[in-house]
Amino acid sequence: MEDIFHWCREGNSIQVRLWLDDTEHDMNQGDDHGFSPLHWCAKEGHVKLVEMLLQRGARVNATNMGDDIPLHLAAAHGHRDIVQLLLRERSDVNATNEHGNSPLHYTCFWGYDMICEDLIHHGALVSIANKDGDTPLDKAKLNLSKRLQELAEKNGQELKKISFKDQSWLGLKTRSRDATLSRFKGINIGDLDLHSKLAITPSGETWRGRWQRNDVIAKILTVRQLTSRISRDFNEEFPKLRIFSHPNILPIIGATNSNLIVISQYMPRGSLYQLLHGAAGVVVDTSQAVRFALDIARGMAFLHSLERIIPTYHLNSHHVMIDEDLTARINMGDAKFSFQEKGRVYQPAWMSPEALQRKPSDRNWEACDMWSFAVCVWELATREIPFADLSPMECGMKIALEGLRVKIPPGTSSHLSKLITICMNEDPGRRPKFDMIVPILDKMKR
Repeated sequence: MEDIFHWCREGNSIQVRLWLDDTEHDMNQGDDHGFSPLHWCAKEGHVKLVEMLLQRGARVNATNMGDDIPLHLAAAHGHRDIVQLLLRERSDVNATNEHGNSPLHYTCFWGYDMICEDLIHHGALVSIANKDGDTPLDKAKLNLSKRLQELAEKNGQELKKISFKDQSWLGLKTRSRDATLSRFKGINIGDLDLHSKLAITPSGETWRGRWQRNDVIAKILTVRQLTSRISRDFNEEFPKLRIFSHPNILPIIGATNSNLIVISQYMPRGSLYQLLHGAAGVVVDTSQAVRFALDIARGMAFLHSLERIIPTYHLNSHHVMIDEDLTARINMGDAKFSFQEKGRVYQPAWMSPEALQRKPSDRNWEACDMWSFAVCVWELATREIPFADLSPMECGMKIALEGLRVKIPPGTSSHLSKLITICMNEDPGRRPKFDMIVPILDKMKR
């Protein structure tokens, strides 16, 4: 593998850009110490590369093995312009590493007074204690400590020390991803430990397992008879699902050589469908619903920028996975291979009328995906299952032939209602493109 980490350390923008342009490359992977490309660029002060990585979707709060986020490294090395960039991208200003230090601890220690002020203006707390019981003010020289204390009081901070053991409010940390996940294609079935069957569907069985110390999901595809032609088609098609270059796409890591099994990274929060309708009853407020919708739209806009691929992908909430940091990611493991039950429809409730009526060659795929997206937004807005009282066959027939449509209930956000209506235009040619609605959702998020 090319040394993306070396290029980031050296600030080689041309090589980094070329590397990012390959869809199989994962910008959120970590090196042996968990440093992602963004970690290295933040540490070394390469502003343009930090901008490039953030624009491409690098995770601003991913941690390395020492629990540092990129903001820790930029702050500790005095790169104010990068600190400001990361803060604009909502970097966690009070994140603490394995020593209990926040970014403010380091800027106080090194006397970077302007960065200290930037951090406090963005909510950095001066009273967080590290493992040794020291707050950022304890690390600063006397004059700077007094100045920052006054600034914190002006910003409404209480100065009572927050001990390290009491920092349960920090929430979950998100590690940079294991680089082995993006390097691997062919998996030896003997190295794959499948221990829990999660689901049986017409397209195959889904299992949870382990591979090289990584939690994975394995989908064993169902075929009537495994022929040499099917094996050939499978080997040609599954590499097209190894899309690591976008944060809202969950790629296929690889596949077994002797069996029709595709492997993807395990997502502990499950699918969007499970999150919205599962027994846990997780509350998704309007703000989070908009963020999920934006994630899905960004992922679909990226897929539509690529050449239409086989296997084919049908968008619905079952096929959107939720990462540990509540990022929605479109699951390439749910794509349908060319040899899998042609013409069979599994979740018609999310499909457009023309997708149910016409053969694939006569469809406007982008417009069909937009309709499916609208149903997902309706689902996010209402927290209801579309046409839950109908069987899949009844549902598909009524959508295709009888004009069955989801109804937007009173009290739904006016912005989401308007978006659903626009995206479900009965005329496929008048539905917007995903790159048109991304900026709309981005404004709604703020």
